[in-house]
Amino acid sequence: MPVKAMKGTGLVVGLGLLLAVGQGEKALEAGSCRPRASCRDCIRSQPSCAWCKALNFTKVGESDATRCAMREELLQRGCALEEVVEPRGRHQVLEDMPLSDSAEQETVTQLAPQKIALWLRPGEQHSFSVRFKRAEGYPVDVYYLMDLSYSMKDDLENIKRLGNDLLAALRNITKSVKIGFGSFVDKTVLPYVSTVPAKLRNPCPDRYEQCDSPVSFRHVLPLTDNASEFESRVSQQRISGNLDSPEGGFDAIMQAAVCEEQIGWRNVTRLLVFTSDDVFHTAGDGKLGGIYLPNDNQCHLDTDGLYSKSHIYDYPSVGHLAQVLSASNIQPIFAVTGSTLPVYQELSRLIPKSVVGELKEDSSNVVQLISDAYNSLSSTVNLEHFQLPPGVSVAYESHCEDATRSLGGHSGVCSGVRINQLVSFTVTVQADTCLEGPHSFALRVLGFTEEVRVELQTLCECPCDKPEPHATHCSGGHGTLTCGVCSCSPGRVGKLCECELAEATDLEAGCRGGNGTGPMCSGKGQCVCGQCQCNSNVRGQHCECDDASCERHNGQLCAGQGRCQCGSCFCNEGYTGSACDCSLDTRACLQDGVECSGHGSCICNKCQCQPGYFDRLCSRCPSCQTPCEEHRDCADCQAFRMGPLSQNCSVACNHTVATLVPEATVNEQWCKEKTDDGRILIFLIEGTEGDKVPLKVKDKDAVTDRTSMFVLGVVLGIVLIGLLIIVGYRISVEILDRREYMRFEKERERAKGNEVNNPLFQSATTTVINPRYNED
Repeated sequence: MPVKAMKGTGLVVGLGLLLAVGQGEKALEAGSCRPRASCRDCIRSQPSCAWCKALNFTKVGESDATRCAMREELLQRGCALEEVVEPRGRHQVLEDMPLSDSAEQETVTQLAPQKIALWLRPGEQHSFSVRFKRAEGYPVDVYYLMDLSYSMKDDLENIKRLGNDLLAALRNITKSVKIGFGSFVDKTVLPYVSTVPAKLRNPCPDRYEQCDSPVSFRHVLPLTDNASEFESRVSQQRISGNLDSPEGGFDAIMQAAVCEEQIGWRNVTRLLVFTSDDVFHTAGDGKLGGIYLPNDNQCHLDTDGLYSKSHIYDYPSVGHLAQVLSASNIQPIFAVTGSTLPVYQELSRLIPKSVVGELKEDSSNVVQLISDAYNSLSSTVNLEHFQLPPGVSVAYESHCEDATRSLGGHSGVCSGVRINQLVSFTVTVQADTCLEGPHSFALRVLGFTEEVRVELQTLCECPCDKPEPHATHCSGGHGTLTCGVCSCSPGRVGKLCECELAEATDLEAGCRGGNGTGPMCSGKGQCVCGQCQCNSNVRGQHCECDDASCERHNGQLCAGQGRCQCGSCFCNEGYTGSACDCSLDTRACLQDGVECSGHGSCICNKCQCQPGYFDRLCSRCPSCQTPCEEHRDCADCQAFRMGPLSQNCSVACNHTVATLVPEATVNEQWCKEKTDDGRILIFLIEGTEGDKVPLKVKDKDAVTDRTSMFVLGVVLGIVLIGLLIIVGYRISVEILDRREYMRFEKERERAKGNEVNNPLFQSATTTVINPRYNED
């Protein structure tokens, strides 16, 4: 055969194998163990997948991809247990020093184990245990960071006298205590402070009062156990001032955290006490002063302990500050006044292992506040992870002494932990993908420097992946054997490299069914060396048996309740049907022992209702008669010879027997039905006597329905009452009008009398006597 033809045939065979795997993947259900072409691909696909490396595992017509299946299936198909390749996650404790009871021991250990080697298969979870115990007398470092803006003037006077008190309070808890001091105001640029030279020298509002120049942060005293030195250095501090209300405390916290050498932090419990009476500037506020570079997370203290780059770098963000404090194992205590308490409480929720306390206006309670805050912080154990590789997740289950458990959280938490009380955490790790090479991450209890170092590797290779060249199994050395599969040498083909490529096409007749006239390998495989290599889930000499072509129900082969063999479903016990979709169970049809409410039949564990009935249990029928409606006419005709059945009562009601009852106590069991002529018929259905239904009919209640008369009477009564109200209203108005008119008449008569007697209403006339008449 020409070389070109040989290459073409080899390409066809290779593409056929890939096609077989691809079609097999589509045939299987999502999330199940799908056939894979190699052991390496198999164990990387699903945690439930295993590989059979047995040499003669696959049957005639089966592809090597079927070696990848679930462990139970491989064993059922005849793969020996020792031939099953199924890597599982495991861990090994490399270092586990005993936990200490007291901090006076030479080496103090509070977290164990210290080092673990962990192997994970992608997608698989693996758990191990971590223990923690608080040692008595564990050393403490306290750095006191104080706001020296002018509003804190009275607080500074109290702080100057608290050195001995603070150390004495902490020494009641532990013998090894060191304390340091630093102060802050704000960035020394506008608009935070006044840049007028005189104001920079003395920012006090009263020019006769002496104040220190404002600074962003000043490191005053490294950590020391000398209380006298603390009081001496703090007593030299003077108050300062700024323009705006928010302070530059975030700059000071950042420098106190990153300048470990200058502050003198030890590898012990680290507390940073932050006191202020106002809120804080955060990232972005620096742009108001022309400062746009983000905080660089570096120490910038000069020889005088001043933050020298505050005018260059912006304030840190809350997230940045939380990250730095956690990495440095520093636990902040925010001692703030009541007006700013809500703001700092919200801030504390964003910073792990922090606490907020209310400071009195003159800081007189600061010693008690720090002592209470330390007790609260030290009694809460938070186990968290750091430097986690990408694609790896960690969950925690806390086991505290009070039998409480916290499941599946992003950290392990136990509260109220006492000294020398042992608590443990179950840590569950999962890797979603394969990691290149070894990785590591740390587990640490917040506030402590000890850690559990976890060295992680993913199991993405098969133990049998080492190739065996010129293996005897591969037709006497014509291929390389890897995990039970032969990879043929150039010019050789076949599952066992049993024939030459030049002979491959001459043997194709053996791959056709139907006397050599049917499609090659039934169209479901490839012919290699005269034998069919079938697609996944297809088998048989000519790939005639398809184990993935059965009926589906709800997207599952054989409804997930059977196995598919050669296109037919073989159902599990309790199921039937061509797709195993019919359950023989009837529990879903029963209610109070009645099947489908007596109005249907149970088929495949579902009620098939009679006409007119519906609902899951055939319990609803809007068009159906109730028992009272069904027996109403028979009760009427048999008791009173009335109703629509009165003419043929003996024939139509031969299934009932009605009895008149003069007196009876009527309750909710009695039927109250309205007849066609408006009467109310009251009767009781008593069950059955043989094949007849006995009915008790109340005699005196078969009366005409007086509802309409009652309604009419109510209407007439309302009309009559309305008329009476109108008439009464008109009469009262008439009486009032008459009284007003009479009053008006009286007033008018009185006015006329006033006109007669009042000279203002008399005419101006003069009487002249004629002398002539007078003489007479």
